[in-house]
This record gives sequence, structure tokens and C-alpha cells, in this order.
Amino acid sequence: MAHEIQEIETMPLAGTESGKIEVAVIQEPYGAGSDAVVSIGIFLNGDNDEPDWKVHLPKENIDGVINALQKAKETL
Repeated sequence: MAHEIQEIETMPLAGTESGKIEVAVIQEPYGAGSDAVVSIGIFLNGDNDEPDWKVHLPKENIDGVINALQKAKETL
């Protein structure tokens, strides 16, 4: 099944030589008619085709996750 993927941003993964973080929007990720999600992929080796870790966030959860990440950042 082919998904329409719109890459938003790719950035280096701190603490790695070639790792990266990729943020994208995926249309219909779970089949026809499913809602789009934001996908965050963590690649420990930037040459990999598939991320080592990934998370899919529905639009309704993005603000809550951003707030939680800000709180987590303050504890670091």
C-alpha cells in the first residue's frame, strides 16, 4: 500500500555520527479513509531506509505532546 508522505524537516540526531530525526505527514497511513498523522522517525544510521523508532501522532494529540516535550526539556 502506497502512502503519500510529505517530508516536513530532517535534522541531525545529536550524539550520533550519522543519525537523523525526520518529521513527515503521512496521508491515509492505515488504509483508505484513515486520518493523516505526523510521523516522527529516529534513524540511528542516516543511511537506513526504515527508522529504528517511529511514532505516529494524530492531529488532535500534537499540542499535548508539544507541551509534554517542553516539560520534559525543562527537567533535563
